[in-house]
Amino acid sequence: MDSSALQHYRHIEVHRIAGALGAEIRGVDAARPLGDDVVADLRQALLDHLVIFLRGQRLAPPQLLAFAGRFGQPVEYPQLKGLPECPLVTPVIKLEHERENFGGVWHSDTTYLERPPMASLLYAVETPPFGGDTLFASQYAAYEALSDGMKATLAQLAGVNSSAKAEVSRTREDRLRDAGAELKVLTGVHPVARTHPETGRKALYVNFGHTVRFDGWSEAESAALLAYLFKHQVRPEFTCRFHWEPGSLAFWDNRCTQHNPVNDYHGHRRVMHRVTLEGDRPY
Repeated sequence: MDSSALQHYRHIEVHRIAGALGAEIRGVDAARPLGDDVVADLRQALLDHLVIFLRGQRLAPPQLLAFAGRFGQPVEYPQLKGLPECPLVTPVIKLEHERENFGGVWHSDTTYLERPPMASLLYAVETPPFGGDTLFASQYAAYEALSDGMKATLAQLAGVNSSAKAEVSRTREDRLRDAGAELKVLTGVHPVARTHPETGRKALYVNFGHTVRFDGWSEAESAALLAYLFKHQVRPEFTCRFHWEPGSLAFWDNRCTQHNPVNDYHGHRRVMHRVTLEGDRPY
């Protein structure tokens, strides 16, 4: 590997996987209690690379939850129930007969909440024999590539985000039906360009999965500009791609990334465990 792709923190190894975002972490066993110095390195790696990956982990749900809890406050996912034995760990499953995958569009997690999550962690329990990768996109890079005129325009706008946007609610239908639950219609209004509370950097904060219009605009008036932003913010040079194996763990900063689980493994099962960390009000 090119030495430019390898960075040495004090207690972990961080290997970049793409130019815009994404890094694999080596030298960490997430099932074991971690010292504060290791946690600090991991948090810095998350801030530096936006999404980090750990392979070869062996995490029972309580261990996944304990690891996540070193970085923030775990919270319930608003649309699905967690595991009976560990309610703050949510199973994300696609079964062999299903055609839609959960959340299978570009999105930031639950931006329809007043306080969207700071981050999410996803652990692979069972993976298909092929496919099932997840794409991630840097919304720092997306914002910074805009013209000064567009940035000035977006600075005046807020996006209206809904849990009931058809493109993403369709991907939840099987899981909600199996759980005997109904889709909760939730709405959150957030700046189109938000400021990251830890880095101070601006990130584009609309997404295809949840943003329906600009605040004070109709859906028809919003459609053209949103369509441009949705296409722009996932340009290939802003992205990385992660191939899952059993025991893989992804940890992404929801304040400055989007992700898209690729639905290309019909006929096979994919079982993941997810933990969501509490966030703050975007500004």
